[in-house]
Amino acid sequence: MAETVTPAVQGNNPPPPASTRRERTGWYVYDWANSAFQTTVITVFLGPFLTTVAELAAGCELGADSCDGYVHPLGIRVAAGSYYPYLISLSVFLTVFVLPVVGAVADRSAHKKRLLAGAAFTGSGATIAMAFVTGDRYLLGGALFLIANISFGAAIVVYNSFLPQLGGPDERDGISSRGWALGYLGGGLLLAINLVAVTMFSEEGNPQRTLDLARWSIVSAGVWWALFTLVPLRWLREHPTAAALAGGGNVLTDGFKQLGRTLREIKAYPLTLFFLLAFLVYNDGIQTVITLASQYGTEELKLEQSTLIVTILLVQFLAFGGALSLGALARRIGAWKTVLLSLVLWTAVIIAAFRLPAEAPVPFMILGGAIGLVLGGSQALSRSLFSQLIPTGKEGEYYGFYEISDKGTSWLGPLAFGLVFQLTASYRVGLVSLLIFFVVGFLLLLAVPIRRAIVAAGNTPPRVL
Repeated sequence: MAETVTPAVQGNNPPPPASTRRERTGWYVYDWANSAFQTTVITVFLGPFLTTVAELAAGCELGADSCDGYVHPLGIRVAAGSYYPYLISLSVFLTVFVLPVVGAVADRSAHKKRLLAGAAFTGSGATIAMAFVTGDRYLLGGALFLIANISFGAAIVVYNSFLPQLGGPDERDGISSRGWALGYLGGGLLLAINLVAVTMFSEEGNPQRTLDLARWSIVSAGVWWALFTLVPLRWLREHPTAAALAGGGNVLTDGFKQLGRTLREIKAYPLTLFFLLAFLVYNDGIQTVITLASQYGTEELKLEQSTLIVTILLVQFLAFGGALSLGALARRIGAWKTVLLSLVLWTAVIIAAFRLPAEAPVPFMILGGAIGLVLGGSQALSRSLFSQLIPTGKEGEYYGFYEISDKGTSWLGPLAFGLVFQLTASYRVGLVSLLIFFVVGFLLLLAVPIRRAIVAAGNTPPRVL
């Protein structure tokens, strides 16, 4: 018989239906499914792949050490090397408008699984379609990336909105941590398979073979994402909100109207907004470390590409254990205190990275292991902690804002890093500038009266905070 969990009563609201072990497992598996896109596509292969395609369109020779050519998307003159960063910025800009609407529609829909399927299969389909990005088709590659990345964020919003319905306040930290841990494991496994394939089948002096292998690695992530999404679509159950059960009207237009009401009423939950501000700051530091680690290792520490690849895999697999370990710690001291502790550890990581010797791969790998141990837990527990601060029935909308904080503001850290580097010509000093995100984020989170914030949102606090 399937194990069930009966969530605790939230304020004066009735508890949601009990969830089964099968349902929670289905929710975990979506993290396994979509993490392949984040690791294989975003972290490793897509940037170099699309940059090379843009360089070919600019008339550069494949495999050239440098390229000063330009492409002209929509008549705009863009350096080939800047094409991919500009695409990321554009996708972030569009995401800011899309995700809150997706969340509002999810809250008004009695069929959230259909929304999850639509977003996930659109994103995975666009990723699979990268198989047609050959030669100099940089515009096709850019369009497919925009569709895939925006769909990825939209699916995450719908996926996260299931979390408050899968367990009570005392159970969500563990549920979120297990999902995040499985995501790192799945993403790391596919990445390892792809890196082995690239290593085995690459030919020295044949850059076209390397480019083709990168393209098919990207396609494999789309197939993985689509295939494993079938499990949550099969095992998750619908838990419609009261607004969804009331029915009537058009879900899309009602979603826009509800979003407008929420934006007007959100000032009634200032502590929830204060938590979001704290998350915005410290998570921007986390995302910047992840984004710039390879550049720091290559440019400042003069490390080989093989060292960076091994470190990336090390981070992925150790993040699996780190998410579970910090989740277990949260059961003893509470998620709020555990996230605060993780920010202290992140500060220590930055200081240690500043002191790393050049051309020394072992210390860099050890530091990568430390990042993996703290990375998964800090993100998983932030997600579950935020679930306590959401008014019942508005999970999708609030996770839409949360996902913007997660992905829509990650330009702050890179901007600070870039400005400091421009002034000092030192990657080490640039890295130290990121300390402000963890210190300020820690102080802001420390200032959140978390128990009062949970009660103010109409929810029942967990026994341990």
